[in-house]
Amino acid sequence: MNKKLIQNILIVDDEKTNIDILLELFKNINTNNQYNIIVALSGEKVFQVLEKRKINLILLDIMMPNINGYEVCKILKSNDKTKNIPIIFLTANTDDASIIKAYELGAVDYLTKPFRAVELIARVKLNLQLQETINQLEYFANYDVMTNIYNRRKFFNLATSRFINSKNNLYAVMLDIDNFKNINDSYGHSMGDIVIKMIASTIEENLDDEMILGRIGGEEFAIICNANSKGYVFDKIDNIRKIIEQLNFKANDNTNINCTISIGIAKYNENIASIDHLLQIADEALYEAKETGRNKSIFRI
Repeated sequence: MNKKLIQNILIVDDEKTNIDILLELFKNINTNNQYNIIVALSGEKVFQVLEKRKINLILLDIMMPNINGYEVCKILKSNDKTKNIPIIFLTANTDDASIIKAYELGAVDYLTKPFRAVELIARVKLNLQLQETINQLEYFANYDVMTNIYNRRKFFNLATSRFINSKNNLYAVMLDIDNFKNINDSYGHSMGDIVIKMIASTIEENLDDEMILGRIGGEEFAIICNANSKGYVFDKIDNIRKIIEQLNFKANDNTNINCTISIGIAKYNENIASIDHLLQIADEALYEAKETGRNKSIFRI
């Protein structure tokens, strides 16, 4: 059974009467507990809530003291962490200038008070559905569906940005599962998929937060990272190899399957002109690891 999706809706209004009306409205339609309603009585409170919780949609009043709704919207839309939260203005302002300004600031919808309950709920549901669709499309565009790590396109976008902005002490790592074809041939592609998922998860769990991991294709992965020393990077990455060497997979016939990976590591220097060049050097080191026995890490400057 799929886990029930609960949507967090933030209501922002400095008038308690308005808050109470909306709370009663959502109480009447929230029979399946699909909505979790959070309240903020000021613009300042919005930012406190967002520091602690993920919000799926905001119903935002305009006329509030200190920080009005327009200012709240502008701040949220300028922050990468909050810019994609749908904002519906719910206000007594009915003039064209107010409506135009709301949309220019990034609101997805605008309803005037007094509102029709059926219309408000319809707009809330529509915009939550649209946001969920957008999130799914962004996921498929950026992540590898099998492993939940960055896909090739997203990895190269992030790696290129890292190369441009922070190439000093920059390292590239190429990792490949040894003899992976034998696993597919002997135990089937479904077992091969399990191995890829587990190895991807193991690599991700043992990386530092700033390290960028992507699945380049098939059984091959890549990492881009900055570090103060070659020794730190080598030890960090080679430790992942050792952990994977100890993993044990069970085939359908209860046969034990052990896997190893080979690794190539390269460090940026002034003769390297692009991220592709740096990854190519790491790939050459990976090839050397494969050719000289597998299950090893090779470093190239």
